[in-house]
Amino acid sequence: MQPPRRRARCAGMTRRSLLAATLAAATLPAGAAPVRQTWRDAARGRDIPVLVRLPAAPGARPLVIVSHGLGGSREGLAYLGQGLAESGFVAVHLQHPGTDDAIWRGGGSLAMAAAALDANNAAARLLDGVFAVEEVNRRARLAGDPLAGRVDAARLAVAGHSYGAWTVQHLLGQRLPGGERGLPLPERRLKAGIALSPSPPRGLPPATAFARVTAPILHVTGTQDSGYIEGVTPADREIPFRASIAPAALAVLNGATHPAFADEAAAGPRWADPTYHARTAALAVLFLRTVLEGDAESRAVLVGGAREVLSVGDRLEVRGL
Repeated sequence: MQPPRRRARCAGMTRRSLLAATLAAATLPAGAAPVRQTWRDAARGRDIPVLVRLPAAPGARPLVIVSHGLGGSREGLAYLGQGLAESGFVAVHLQHPGTDDAIWRGGGSLAMAAAALDANNAAARLLDGVFAVEEVNRRARLAGDPLAGRVDAARLAVAGHSYGAWTVQHLLGQRLPGGERGLPLPERRLKAGIALSPSPPRGLPPATAFARVTAPILHVTGTQDSGYIEGVTPADREIPFRASIAPAALAVLNGATHPAFADEAAAGPRWADPTYHARTAALAVLFLRTVLEGDAESRAVLVGGAREVLSVGDRLEVRGL
């Protein structure tokens, strides 16, 4: 929420100029207190910690499932979830056991590498996403639950960073090498995605890997966004955008490194640096307002290069939105 003095001063501003004023402040407004729960996937015998952020706007709202990167938690990507909630979206942050912060707390870099290369962990993440889609719809009908009456089931999206971006891409249709092995993919109830530090495909030509992706995706990366384990270069991060033919956008933020998007304070200062958070959250809001709400002003800002959002040296490409 804006303080009363700023709200009065901005009362006559257009959404575009108000967005510019928000970004100029280089901070995001405080959101409502999040709700922490543990969701049980009985079919897999798996407990999934979640954090739910609700917008002030009443009624059923578009919802975004948020997936952390390797070694992260439901507390990560707080700037993104907070920015979404302040803009009228429900944000549900998942924590993925097996690739969460327990691995670096208990085993260091070797444990991190082993977790990243474990195919069972990869499958579990994707099934977490499918389960979350089912569960948010169930809880939307469950009296007394924070999500009761708050979910617009026709407007669901998914967002994630690093391994979370990999999760986003595959939930939306990127092919796995060797096939899906019985996984219920793609998850067509998800209508859009946000991939922070996108992952290039492995084991398949890019055009083949992304051929069945139809949902629009916002890809956000940085000029120094290199991978720590898999050896991905900043140029590789652009492959998912260029290989897909679906509507999409690509933002490359000047100077942003891989940790710049994570917001995982427990992992150390470089993983919580807020320099790029406001820009990333603003792009996410513009994108989701465009593709989930059909907002013409947000689309105009994106198609116009998002000059109100980006800084010198940043670049934005938009296709088909």
